[in-house]
Amino acid sequence: MCPPEHFEVLYEINPWMHAEVAVDPERARAQWEALAQTLRDAGAEVETLAPQPGLPDIVFTANAGVVNGPPHWAPAAAPRFVPSRFRHPQRQAETPHYVAWFEAHGYEVLALPENLSHEGAGDALPFGGAYLSGYRFRSDAAAHVELSRLLGAPVHPVELTDPRFYHFDLTFCPLDQRRALAAPQAWDTYGRKVVAAAVPELFELDADETGTFCANSVVVGTTIVMPSCPPRVGRQLEAWGFDIAVVDVGEFLKAGGACRCLTLALDVVVPR
Repeated sequence: MCPPEHFEVLYEINPWMHAEVAVDPERARAQWEALAQTLRDAGAEVETLAPQPGLPDIVFTANAGVVNGPPHWAPAAAPRFVPSRFRHPQRQAETPHYVAWFEAHGYEVLALPENLSHEGAGDALPFGGAYLSGYRFRSDAAAHVELSRLLGAPVHPVELTDPRFYHFDLTFCPLDQRRALAAPQAWDTYGRKVVAAAVPELFELDADETGTFCANSVVVGTTIVMPSCPPRVGRQLEAWGFDIAVVDVGEFLKAGGACRCLTLALDVVVPR
């Protein structure tokens, strides 16, 4: 996670961003602290990246890149990190800061080709021994072949169709090895088939539920940390045995990001 010392809405690169809307810095900091503490209370360890002036969106660390831990046959090997290649110039200066952090923490950093865009764990989420990865608005379809090669793991592309849900992590939330929340109305027909084949138990969100950003949640064990929990979603999650913790991240929603956008999981291991 990255503290929101310099978080503002200074530009517009998604439908949720409006530069005339002011961010309350004190409220943003309090919301960020509450999210971090809720994650710790659920059992997570929180590492922090230093905030940088002039880079307001570096707070959304999900977009730093994609992580894969060491292979089972070499558990002492360095985990891999593939940094994002941002499509929008406003975010491209974030990448050197991410790379420096991961190199300092012992990761093998592997770069995508310069002609391809891919925006990290915002678009690539692990499930069922592979990554499911969205493309169109921020990531290129062709990036998935290179991402698979660098991570040493399968990457299955899902085309996004609604510009409001410009990253895959706004439409898909893995819960455990069998279950996930999903917004298939935001994917193309083939993408729906890809996800349906990968996920044994899929809870489909309707349009209103998707608009609450509830798919942009963080799962720590059996606790789901959510920006909002619509009643129907809450009933299903409780029936599945999950505990729900709702954290207000309204200041960050002004930039089109919620709980998962503000975090990057470091314990991801997809078999190579």
